[in-house]
This record gives sequence, structure tokens and C-alpha cells, in this order.
Amino acid sequence: MSMPEEAPRITKTKLTLALVLAAMVIVFTLQNTEVVEVKFLFWSLSLSRVLMIFSLLVVGMVLGWLLRGWAQPGATSNDS
Repeated sequence: MSMPEEAPRITKTKLTLALVLAAMVIVFTLQNTEVVEVKFLFWSLSLSRVLMIFSLLVVGMVLGWLLRGWAQPGATSNDS
């Protein structure tokens, strides 16, 4: 009979962790609003530091998703 009491506790824990994580993201964003200049080859771009960090995070996640087959042993390729 401990099952019904366990489910609300897990949900409360997840909500607490989500709120703490959201608070950390807000603090991180507020502390990294300075504009930085990024130079790559012939291009120069000015943007906020937090935007640069999050965009690099997204690029890394996309690259990881695209290249995940190389790191998994036994992964099959659809190229015939």
C-alpha cells in the first residue's frame, strides 16, 4: 500500500529539481549578458555570451545526434 504515497513524492521531487534547475538557468543567463565578438575566418559576429554558449550547446547536441552511430558498437548503416 506504499505505492500511492510514493508517486506524489516522486512528482514533488521532480518538480523541486526542475525549479532548482530553472533558477540556475535564470541566474546563469542574467550573469552572462555581456556582448562578445566572435571571429571565424573572415566573419565577425557580436552577440551576448549566453546566446553564444547556448547556440554552441545546440550545435554540439545536433552533432552528437548525427554522429551517434559511429560510437555505438554494432550499429548498422542503411547505406546499401
